[in-house]
Amino acid sequence: MKRKTGQLFAMAIAVLFLSLSVLEMEASARAGGGRSFGSRGSRSYSRPATPYSQPSPSRQVAPQQQPTTPPPFQQPQPAGGGFLRSMAGGLVGGMLGGMLFRSLGFGGGAGMGGSGIGLFEILLLAGIGYFIFRMVKRRREAVEAGPSYYNQTSYGQGGYQQATQAAPQSHEPDPNDVAAGLAHIRQMDSSFDENRFNDNVMDIFFKIQGAWMNRDLAPVTNLLTDEMRRIFQEDVDKLLASKKVNRLENIAVRSVEVVEAWQESGQDFITALIYANLLDYTTDDTTGQVVAGSKTDPVKFEEYWTFTRPVGNNPWKLSGIDQK
Repeated sequence: MKRKTGQLFAMAIAVLFLSLSVLEMEASARAGGGRSFGSRGSRSYSRPATPYSQPSPSRQVAPQQQPTTPPPFQQPQPAGGGFLRSMAGGLVGGMLGGMLFRSLGFGGGAGMGGSGIGLFEILLLAGIGYFIFRMVKRRREAVEAGPSYYNQTSYGQGGYQQATQAAPQSHEPDPNDVAAGLAHIRQMDSSFDENRFNDNVMDIFFKIQGAWMNRDLAPVTNLLTDEMRRIFQEDVDKLLASKKVNRLENIAVRSVEVVEAWQESGQDFITALIYANLLDYTTDDTTGQVVAGSKTDPVKFEEYWTFTRPVGNNPWKLSGIDQK
């Protein structure tokens, strides 16, 4: 029993180390290792905004129903009113019939005078009438107080109004926020152009990926904040220590889209969503064999790259990467 337990424990340890090794290899995939790190200023702990040009399935708006021709207007009827009126009408009708028969001499002397309608019948009729009146009034007030899909006044004028309901508040950012943020950036840098910025993002993306593959960050040091340069260097040092090369080939950037732009603490910030694909695989320095990834199957990915600079016409630096 002890031997079997020991074997199970050893197997669990082996699986743990294997998992850590796989995670370590995955962390070396492309620049940044497909993980989120760096800084987005005060927005570091919030997810970047979802782009508006290609909404994700979770943000798709439910299709709006086309207005239909309203049915002929009918006065809302209190629930159960027909039954109550029928029952009350039957009772009152029976009483009136009985009183009529008694007044004609067929009742055998009812009421206080022995014929006709007596005081008791009058009081009973008044009580039933008051009961019906209160019942109908109470139910009508309940119906009128509830939501109604048609307005009697407007329909009487040839139209109808649908009851307004409070629209659910959206937690998605207003697309005008991006425009407002870019406008603020232009106030301090009149030469700023969004299209030129997107082209610059693609250039930086290619340069950083190339430096990552060469395991030499010197050419891109001026494109990285101090925090990003430190994190990238730690990853490069791990590749050098394990004698592995993360090779990136056939890199193609499909689109770059600005999704957030703002200013804080004298800094400009812009977050762009990059959609790209490439061949991403890792080889062993000694044998040249592929130890992770594929030389034939391209990898598609979307990442948010955040850039910052001092307010004004200054060079942009990569300050953070977030996974979509």
